[in-house]
This record gives sequence, C-alpha cells and structure tokens, in this order.
Amino acid sequence: MNSDPSNFTVGESSSGYFEGTPLLIEYWKAIFRHKIAIIIIIISFLFLGVIATLMMTPYYTSTSRIEINRDQDRVTNVDGLQAENAGQNLEFYETQYSLLKARSLAERVVRAERLATGNRFFETFNFDIDEEGIFTDDSSGNASRKSGADQQKRLKIASDILLENVSIAPIRGSSLVDIQFRSPSAKLSADIANSWVREFIASNLDRRFSSTADARKFLEDQLATLKSRLEDSERQLATYADDKQIVTLSAQQTADGKTIGQRTLATSSLEELNVVLAAAIAERIAAENELRQGGNNRASLANTVLNNLREERAAAQAEYDKLMVQFEPGYPIAKALASKISSLSSSIRNEENRSSSGITAKYREALGRESQLRSEVQRLKAQFAGERRDAIQYGILQREVDTNRQLYDGLLQRYKEIGVAGVGSNNISTVDNAETADKPSSPNLILNMVLSLMAGFGFAALYVFLRHQIDQSIRDPADVTTRLGMVSLGAIPDFDKLDVNTMLGDKKSVAWDAYLSVCTSLSFLTDHGVPKSFILTSTRPNEGKSTSALFLAAVLARGNKKVLLIDADMRNPSLHQFEGYANKAGLSNFLAGADLSSDLIMPNEKHGFDMMLAGPIPPNSAELLSSDRMSDLITRISKIYDIVIVDGPPVLGLADIPLLASAVEGVVYTVESGGVKARAIQSSVARVRSSGATVFGVIVTKIERESVDYGYAYEYSYGERTPTSKAAALD
Repeated sequence: MNSDPSNFTVGESSSGYFEGTPLLIEYWKAIFRHKIAIIIIIISFLFLGVIATLMMTPYYTSTSRIEINRDQDRVTNVDGLQAENAGQNLEFYETQYSLLKARSLAERVVRAERLATGNRFFETFNFDIDEEGIFTDDSSGNASRKSGADQQKRLKIASDILLENVSIAPIRGSSLVDIQFRSPSAKLSADIANSWVREFIASNLDRRFSSTADARKFLEDQLATLKSRLEDSERQLATYADDKQIVTLSAQQTADGKTIGQRTLATSSLEELNVVLAAAIAERIAAENELRQGGNNRASLANTVLNNLREERAAAQAEYDKLMVQFEPGYPIAKALASKISSLSSSIRNEENRSSSGITAKYREALGRESQLRSEVQRLKAQFAGERRDAIQYGILQREVDTNRQLYDGLLQRYKEIGVAGVGSNNISTVDNAETADKPSSPNLILNMVLSLMAGFGFAALYVFLRHQIDQSIRDPADVTTRLGMVSLGAIPDFDKLDVNTMLGDKKSVAWDAYLSVCTSLSFLTDHGVPKSFILTSTRPNEGKSTSALFLAAVLARGNKKVLLIDADMRNPSLHQFEGYANKAGLSNFLAGADLSSDLIMPNEKHGFDMMLAGPIPPNSAELLSSDRMSDLITRISKIYDIVIVDGPPVLGLADIPLLASAVEGVVYTVESGGVKARAIQSSVARVRSSGATVFGVIVTKIERESVDYGYAYEYSYGERTPTSKAAALD
C-alpha cells in the first residue's frame, strides 16, 4: 500500500509557501510573538528609569568658554622659539584639549581654591574622607595636618574628583572651547569652572616663560662677554685718538648702527677757513676792481654826504642863475649865493679826496687779510693730510667698536624681550565666565526616560534574540523545510473549537480554505492523487490532528469522494464528541474479533462522509493493533471507500503509531505552531519511519491570525470573520 512520494519537490509546496524565510522576517515574527514580554520589559525599564532619576542627587553644571588662537597676538616683536607653522592645527588643538584634562591642571585648581584643606568639598560629593584614614577632624572641625604623604593623598583624591566631573567640549569648526564642571553645588560648579580657566591660562604662561629660562641664562653669559669686549674696543679707540690728536666733533650712524661721516676738528676748521678765505678773496677782488675802474667816481656816487653837498650846490647854482636874469652879479643876494656856491664846491673837493684815499686803504686791507688766510689754509691742509693717514687705523678701531656695540645692544634687547615673552605669546583668552546655574542639569528626567527606553529596547531585543535562538519550535510552514527537511502540506489558522461544526458547514470559512489547500497538496503526493489511505498523527496530544482529520474528510467528501474517517486513538478518543455521538462500538470491537458490520460504521449525512469511532477503550490498545486485523480492515474498506482517513494517537511514549502506520499508505504529520520543539518532532518522525511507513508531509496547525506571513489570508473571507480567541481544537 505504501507509495514513495519522492517525486514531490521540496521547495515551493502546493500550498504556496516557500522553502525558507528571510532572517529579518524571522526576527520580525519573533518580535511579534513576544510582544507582551517586550512591552513588559520596556515598561519595567521605564519604571526603573523614573525611580533611579528620583533617587539621584541633583547636579549643577556651569560652563566657561575660552578661545585658543593658533597664531597669537604679538605684544613684543620677539619671534617664538618654535616656527609659527610648527605642527598641524589638529595636533595643536588636540594638545590643548589634553592639557585641559591634565592632572597637573586639576592639582593647580585644588591648590588655588584650597579644596583639600577642609572636608566641605569632599562632603559636597558625598565622599567620606575619614574612611581613607588620611585626615581627622579636630575639635574645631578643621582637618589636622599630618605627614606630607597624607596631604599628597588628599590632593590626589580631590584632583580625581575634579577630573571625573570636568568635561572639555570643543566647539566644532571654531577655536572656542567650553569647560564644563558639574557638582551638587551650583556655586561650586561656577567657581571651579572659572578657576579652571584661570589656572589653565596661568599654567600656559608659566610653561612658556619656563621654556625661555635656558635662553635667558645663555644671553646673560653672552652679554657679560660682549660688554667687556665693547669696553676694551672703546678704550683702544679713545687712546688712539688722543695719541694722534684726532678730535671728533660729530658722527653719523646708519640704521644698523655703523658710524659714517665722522666730523673732526681739523675737518671742521678747514671747512670754515675755506669759507672765510673765499669771502676775503672776493672782497679783495672787488676792492681791486673798484680801484682800477674809477674808484673816485664810484665812491662819490656811493657817498651820501658828497651827494647831499652836490645837490645843495646845484640848488644854489640854479637860484643864482635865476637871479642873474634880473640882476647884476653885484646884487647882494646874488653875491651871497655866489659865495655859497664857492664854499660848497670846496667842500665837495675835500670830500672827494677823502673818499679816494679810503678805497686804496680798503684794497690794501683786503689783500693783507687774504694773504693771512691763505697761509692758515695751507697749514690746515697739511694737518688734514696727516689726519687722513691716521684715520685708516682710526676707522678700523671705530668699526670694531660699532660691531661690538651692535652685538651688545641686540642681545640686550633680546634679553629684555624674552623676559616678557610669556605675555607676548599668550594665545588663550576668556570669552565667557561661568555663571551660577539656576536649575540642575542632571538628572534629566526626559533624557533618562529616553535612555531607559533605549535600554529597554536593547534588553528586549536581546531577549527576543535569545528566545529565538533557544526556541526550536515550528512556527510556520517554512520552518518545516528548513528545520525538519520535510514537505509542508499546508498551514491551518487557529480557531475556536466551538466553531468547528460551524466552519465545517461554511464553505467560505478560512478553515475550509486552509484545508482545501492541504487537500490540493495531498493530490500531488502519489501518482493516483490523494493517498487512498493515510493516518494523521502528531508528537503530542492537542496539536489539532483530530480537527484536521474531520476537515480533510469533509473537504474530500465535498469533492465527490467516498470517505471513511476512523478514530484509531483508542487511548483518548475524541471523534465521538463530534455532534454528540455515543462511543459504544467501533474500531476496538473490530480489532477484538467482531465482524465488520454497519453497526461499526456511522454515516454523517450532514458532511457527506462516514465515521468509525474508537469504540470502548481497551485495556491495552497496542496488543489489539499488533494483530493483522488493522491491515485487514484497511484492505477491506479500501474496496468500499475511495479514501480512508485514520485519526491516530500521538507518537511520543506510545507504540500505537508504528503499528498503525504500517497498515496505511502513508502518514500525514500535524505540528502545532510554537508547540513541540523541532528535536522532539524529528525524533517522533524517525520513530514512525522506523516502522517502514512513509511520511507524506507536515500540516502546521494553530497558526496565529496575526502572523506576518499569513495574516492576510486568514482575515480575507467571503462572509463574517470567525472569532479570534485562541483555544485548543479537537484532537
């Protein structure tokens, strides 16, 4: 009777389900299955987040903002000890951020704010300093001093507290940095944030000033040497000038300190005497020309007295000539005028003689002065020529003095500027000072709720992942192929067992459509269509095999097939409960030796198939099944009925199925969705196959209506939707 269904392809079954399910879909279905647990986990985490937030100590955060410039402003024109472009900006700012988090800076703040001298700072952070055994309070409440090592430990603890609560937050795309400090005290947070900035600026200046210490020491040694050399060179220059009687009146210096254009006494005297000689020569030449070219006439013209006398004589002569027109020369007035004219002419002659003698004297005087000046100039020329020869060595000594003075002045200026290099290279400035916060920054209820929600989702995801990995049950037809390596014959939705009769009579119900799909799959199992005899079994009770047997019988009978349904679960019969039959006679009677008669077979005219109930429960059903009566029954009734469906018992723990399976053409295995683990199913199937029976495939029952893969098919129906309450079907 057995038929090999090897020609049935494992892949896409006739019910339309595929071989595998994508991993994402599997986990989505796992999330959907465990939605209640997920909701409980998330709500629990939210509740814990609220409780933890209410129990937290409120912390206040204050923020100071500073600006760190890569190229600092120059207060002095001293070049830095490093090149301006040394390193990359990224390295520079990363270094600054690390310095802001340095322990040395925290210790500076502790010392500046005197945080380690008392217990108030530690009590603010709920830190019991006495537990460390470092300090003890005296009667006044102050910490008594102990050894330096103990004080250092106290400093370390305070620094650790600061480092744990300070945060450095660079502002992206700028040179601004925020220094934030959080503590249970709003005032303490503001004080520490501001102190942190002050100490960072001070430490930066100290560090830069310390970096010039070696340079200052070197410059001091060089200055002492150059000072001695400058004094020696100046002394040599002065001695040489005295020996050679070189008197320097003035000198000009270039921008780089070199002496040029020295003016000596001889040079100055020669220049001045040349100017005086030139003037004397000009005066002598003028006197000589005047003397040669009629000096008397010129002198008379230039003489004011002479000119006045001549004007007076001309006026008298004119008046005399006028009188002569009317009177004789003897006229008294005419005679007086004639006498006056004669007197004026005499005076004019005397004045002309005196002027002529003055020009001659002036010429002689100019000539004598010129001669004296020429003699002095010649003397100064000789002196200047000797001074020029001496000026060569004098210039050498002068250049040495200039060189030493330039070196000394340059190093002295460098030394002075390095002393204030720390001020010149300060590239950190305060933008905003920290202010006392008016409300706590933590705990943040909204943030904690979000974090709790994220933690809840994470834990729920872990829970679903572990449950999915641990869960080896069959959830849908795709798992039949991937986990069991068997053929999926169909998927049956979960429905209320009280509605079995209703759905059997409703050809538009989702259950009827599902089992119709199973029948379609069965029709492809053998070369003659639906197996003429097969048994339905499961791993354990209540997996829906009896309900499946009823529906398959009804669906096949609807297709004009003569169907007999046999209840072979004689240990726990259930088909007699269908429409309230009395289980008085049935399979157990036939196996016990009774004849096959109409009393053992009950027709079901409503659904169009016949039924053979289990009959009275025998003391040992395995003994009844071990005989050939069951095979004889299947052979005899197969001649009467087109299809014989046997509702068998479950496999685990029973010996009935191997005995029954050998009597029919094959086995249809029913698996409850989310029920028995895959390993138990595999063990049961192996037990069935050990009897030589053929397992046609698996029907997955009680699939939830909300399943992501099958929900649409379950909800879609021609009439009213069936109730969705989950309950065990007939078995």
